[in-house]
Amino acid sequence: MEEKMDINAILSSCDHTLLLQDATWDEIRVICDDAKTYKTASVCIPPCYVKKAYEYLAGQIPVCTVIGFPNGNSTTETKVFETKDALKNGADEIDMVINIGMLKAGEYDYVLDEIKRIKEACGSHILKVIIETCLLTDEEKIKMCEIVTQAGADFIKTSTGFSTGGATFSDVELFAKHIGENVRIKAAGGISSLEDAKKFLQLGASRLGTSRVVKLVKG
Repeated sequence: MEEKMDINAILSSCDHTLLLQDATWDEIRVICDDAKTYKTASVCIPPCYVKKAYEYLAGQIPVCTVIGFPNGNSTTETKVFETKDALKNGADEIDMVINIGMLKAGEYDYVLDEIKRIKEACGSHILKVIIETCLLTDEEKIKMCEIVTQAGADFIKTSTGFSTGGATFSDVELFAKHIGENVRIKAAGGISSLEDAKKFLQLGASRLGTSRVVKLVKG
């Protein structure tokens, strides 16, 4: 019984994700069906499928989508428009990618302002900020913990899953030490086992971006 409860706790923290470039509606529908069956936190899907998924799920599971994905270097105005469009189509949660180049250039005000503007567009909807940890130094990760906290976003998220690496235990531990008390942690990218998923949660993550956990439970 204890093991089953652990699995349910893990599933309820998962943003069940399919963001591949060649994802079809038939595949997205399977993700939605699995999310309903296993009671995941949300489905995380490409913006073009948000409206259809929102109608299909009929409020049973929150719909999450991605903004400025995966590179993060579209203009702030474009990201704000994407956000408003996604919310209009029924998105409940937004996962945005920061402008990594601006962060590396020390343009912290730009990065902060962009997150603030997207959070303003989100209103009461959850905003998760993807910082792509595999491309950052520890000092840059700590700076992003400060910026995400200051911007009023709801989550800091490790990775897109489309760069050179995904979530690591050490990054989640680092986040836990440096984020503000109102910011939560999402680990995403490369989470391949139930044991790893459980450890990420134990280290301080409260959301997991993954497609594999449900597949593992399904067998």
